[in-house]
Amino acid sequence: MPHVRLLGTGGTISSRSVGGRSGATATDSAARLAGGVGGDVEVRATDLLRTGSYLLTLADLRLLHEAVAGALVDDDCLGVVVTHGTDTMEESAFLLDLVHDSGGPVVLTGAQRTADSPCPDGPGNLQDAIVTAAAPAARDCGVLICFAGEVRSARGARKTRTWALSAFDGGTLVATVRRGLLHPLAVPRRFPPLPAPDERLDRVRVELVPCFLGAEPELLAHVIDRGVDAVVLAGTGIGNAGLGFREQVERATDAGIPVVLSSRVLWGPTAPVYGAGGGADLVRAGAVASGELNAYQSRILAALLVAAGTTADDFAERFTAYI
Repeated sequence: MPHVRLLGTGGTISSRSVGGRSGATATDSAARLAGGVGGDVEVRATDLLRTGSYLLTLADLRLLHEAVAGALVDDDCLGVVVTHGTDTMEESAFLLDLVHDSGGPVVLTGAQRTADSPCPDGPGNLQDAIVTAAAPAARDCGVLICFAGEVRSARGARKTRTWALSAFDGGTLVATVRRGLLHPLAVPRRFPPLPAPDERLDRVRVELVPCFLGAEPELLAHVIDRGVDAVVLAGTGIGNAGLGFREQVERATDAGIPVVLSSRVLWGPTAPVYGAGGGADLVRAGAVASGELNAYQSRILAALLVAAGTTADDFAERFTAYI
């Protein structure tokens, strides 16, 4: 029987206020969420997790990928919907997209308002996501984020608003959903899938180091000394850092620790333009510019490459092939 598989992980869409001062927590099952929407498509619900996305780990994302891939093996599965917290949705969606080797749609959605809100947005988002996952037009589009009537590619998407119902921007706007109908707009660029991660991903450590006015390189030095697998620098502007960062980047790369140079700016590519500690110096010292990928999605790509056994010598070429 044709169906959409719903995988629940928690997030605001399943959260309710439980009283006292403990705050809202994820309580609703995937089945309960599915019961709150209509439509003609059969939905089969499974709970993987019931937590806030700010608590997720790379190990959790590996298990999520395995569940998604397992669901799509069924020829009767039209597509997969994942309910997920918005805090880290762009990271989870991008990891799933990088290893997605099926034509079946995978759609992440969530909510900005809790399930017990007087006017929750979760049911509408979930309904739109189910419509998208079941639509033939969504096949071969990779992993998507469906939110507030817009469907966008995982790659390049990011949460840009903390409270507003239209929480996400960026990526390729693939479609809109209006009155239960999907209206296709574009097909996102696809890349060959990376190898499915195994348990090595659970142990990978890729740290993100921010750059800011007056930043000193001690934090980067500390991260390197802790023996991480890779580092992402969230540089200023088009990818710059202060005095002393170049030397630490050189020290990391000499030690076989890849360094990715990204930006803290929302939109636009990194570029090695400036000297005196700027991006040109950092790239000469061995950093790999992240192109259009933001720091958080750069971290996900770096983690998958490390988990796949990519050596320090091959890291730059492999990373650049996926930006």
